[in-house]
Amino acid sequence: MRSRSILALARGKRPGHGCARSFTSARRINEESNQHVFRAHNNTFPARSHSCGNLTAEDVGKAVTLAGWIQPARPVSKHLTFFTLKDGDGQTQLLVRSPVTGTAEVGPKLEDIPVESVVLIEGEVVARPGSSKRTGTSTGDVEVHVDKYTVLNPATKLPFRSDDRFELVNEQLRATHRYLDLRRDSLTRNIKTRSKVAHITRNYLHDLDFTEVETPILLKSTPEGAREFLVPTRLTSSEPLFYALPQSPQQPKQLLVCSGAVDKYYQIARCFRDEDGRKDRQPEFTQIDLEMAFVGWGDEVDIGDGWRIGGREVKNVVEGLIRNIWKGVLGIELEEGFKVMRYADAMAKYGSDKPDTRFGLEIQPVTSLLPDSIQDKLSQSQLQLECLVVRHDDETFTSASRAASIGPNTNRITITENNLHTWASETLGSEADCAHLSQSLKLHPGDEVWACLRSTSTDMGGSTPLGRQRLAIRDIAEQSGGYAPTQTPHFLWVTEFPLFTGADGDKEFLAKGRLSSSHHPFTAPMAGDVEKLLNGQAREVRGQHYDLVLNGIEIGGGSVRVHDPALQRFIFEQVLQLTPTETEAFSHLLSALSAGAPPHGGLAIGFDRLVAVLCNATSIRDVIAFPKTASGTDALFKSPSRVDQEVLAGLGLITKK
Repeated sequence: MRSRSILALARGKRPGHGCARSFTSARRINEESNQHVFRAHNNTFPARSHSCGNLTAEDVGKAVTLAGWIQPARPVSKHLTFFTLKDGDGQTQLLVRSPVTGTAEVGPKLEDIPVESVVLIEGEVVARPGSSKRTGTSTGDVEVHVDKYTVLNPATKLPFRSDDRFELVNEQLRATHRYLDLRRDSLTRNIKTRSKVAHITRNYLHDLDFTEVETPILLKSTPEGAREFLVPTRLTSSEPLFYALPQSPQQPKQLLVCSGAVDKYYQIARCFRDEDGRKDRQPEFTQIDLEMAFVGWGDEVDIGDGWRIGGREVKNVVEGLIRNIWKGVLGIELEEGFKVMRYADAMAKYGSDKPDTRFGLEIQPVTSLLPDSIQDKLSQSQLQLECLVVRHDDETFTSASRAASIGPNTNRITITENNLHTWASETLGSEADCAHLSQSLKLHPGDEVWACLRSTSTDMGGSTPLGRQRLAIRDIAEQSGGYAPTQTPHFLWVTEFPLFTGADGDKEFLAKGRLSSSHHPFTAPMAGDVEKLLNGQAREVRGQHYDLVLNGIEIGGGSVRVHDPALQRFIFEQVLQLTPTETEAFSHLLSALSAGAPPHGGLAIGFDRLVAVLCNATSIRDVIAFPKTASGTDALFKSPSRVDQEVLAGLGLITKK
């Protein structure tokens, strides 16, 4: 009824009785505030000639028309007031000399219009006086003297100011009104940077003859990784049928290059994982996805850069892409040839598979420096002793080390004259002469030693106790102002990961006590470890898997793929111990590999995380237009939400009482 009545008004017809009441009420309310009923549509108006962010000194003397959101008045005198008008491109200073003609016969003064109202401004570009020019903004040399204005849409009272100069309100309120939050200059810049990165990516890969291909969003559920989002269908069946939203385009892109139709594929892909939200994760996210046919397999020969696996072609493409992005967005020329570090070395020196190499505090394995009897005892227990030393004269980290909490399986020992040769006993649990150890570590009274006994297993996961302690000390030093991390990009490839591992938290429900793939089940083993794989030594097998790390943040990962159907089936059935039903879920892949699949490999870069780094954002939510909250909900669109029982019944679903 309401829509028809409004349409009748527009045609000059008398609306229905119910609408007349509504219209009369609206007219009464608006008359009281000197407003018109449909203020946003009560007049014609010209198109804008410029955006608020692109006026320069070259435009002085021009008559211009701007449109944007009006900011609070800054009165100088009774007849002179400054305003700022902003849009998605920037902002322009306005100067209003009273009186100014409004478009209505009786219109409010510009300063009486609610802040954040949408206003169209007509006026002349004038050079600012030298004393009032602003550096750092493209429009800082000019201002617009207003001749006329039109209120395009007045704003009602807003829940908060969308201005970076004001303290941010709570995140829930900002999420509920995300369209207002996005008006903040910082978020506007982030969204534009995101678009620019996508543009650079497409241009770069297109110039290298990559083909952009969209892969399916509605796919089949397969046991390859984290929990999936399932989509029920209305297809006729004796039981409900489901699509699964892709965790990544992994299988489609492999099939694509196996087809021979596309030699080099890429896509800026949407992906979905049903996992808890964190500052670096979202249930739906974006990645720069690529795959290349005919990549080489490594033979563990180091040609000088530390890369001993296959996929060098992928490495070169990705490094070129990153250099183009950093130059195009930040104007920074990155050096060619990123550093390469093996997983075992990263875990030994930094205690992390994504090491932050911007600061020292390197971990030192010291088992070999202990007396032989203690070495034998540790060997029998499959343990090793590691130490992290904070020097007494290290002004950056000494205070932070003393303030740090002691983590599990870790000891902190302050070296004194009395314990200089016996301090290791606190960790080893027995008297030990560690004079040689202290001498090798160059310990002095006042130094602090963090010591840890940990397993010698190659399956170390993502971090070690001392690795976590190292980062905790760094964080405390940074929070206290003792350490300011450089923003210079330290890129690092981490390679030769264990091919298989115990299940992590996201995959444990799928593994059911079995081994899991460290990356995914399609990653190829290192050529020299295939025999170990066949001999049942799966935990000792290294994979042709590579992660790209920046300043301690993993921004991408990939691998050379298995292209032999027999090897792929062996991994499914013998190593991962998938059931026949689970293996059958990959029948399409096994069939494609049997049809003459080329050697291939690829990589995916976390697009959201990459843009967050470029924007120096603390969370990827700040570089996504409409992100989910940490709990995975959308406060703006109120999702997820309940569905009517009638709809569920049509999908063959019922809810338990």
